[in-house]
Amino acid sequence: MPAGKLDKEAIRELAEILKETDLSEIEYEASGVKIRVARQIVHTSVAPSMPVTAIGADVAQVAGVAAGHAGAVKSPMVGTVYLSPEPGAMPYVKVGDSVNVGQNLLIIEAMKVMNPIKASKAGVVKQILVRDSEPVEFDTPLLVIE
Repeated sequence: MPAGKLDKEAIRELAEILKETDLSEIEYEASGVKIRVARQIVHTSVAPSMPVTAIGADVAQVAGVAAGHAGAVKSPMVGTVYLSPEPGAMPYVKVGDSVNVGQNLLIIEAMKVMNPIKASKAGVVKQILVRDSEPVEFDTPLLVIE
């Protein structure tokens, strides 16, 4: 392939591999040409025990109210939040789950490093304020434990 020419067929093949294998991204390099194809995986399931008001409400608005809550777990860094250990896996926690001190709640990816966020206190997960694969800022409320 000449330099600067887009290999559409290679991109299509890589996209098809993503679908077949349920990967979120793939990278291929040959003859000095690098192709990276990525997709965002959106989970549409909602925990049945989640309050109906939180489902229809703006997430930022709900997070703003929960930020002052004593049980709010806030992001210690800027990154991308993941609710499960890998795409398609069960989330670490759901609304209504009991958690123990030190239990993994979610992961924040920052600079290609997966950082587990652990419970600093025991309790019950009352709200999850972020969506899977959502970017978060420092001090963003992630969930509430009571």
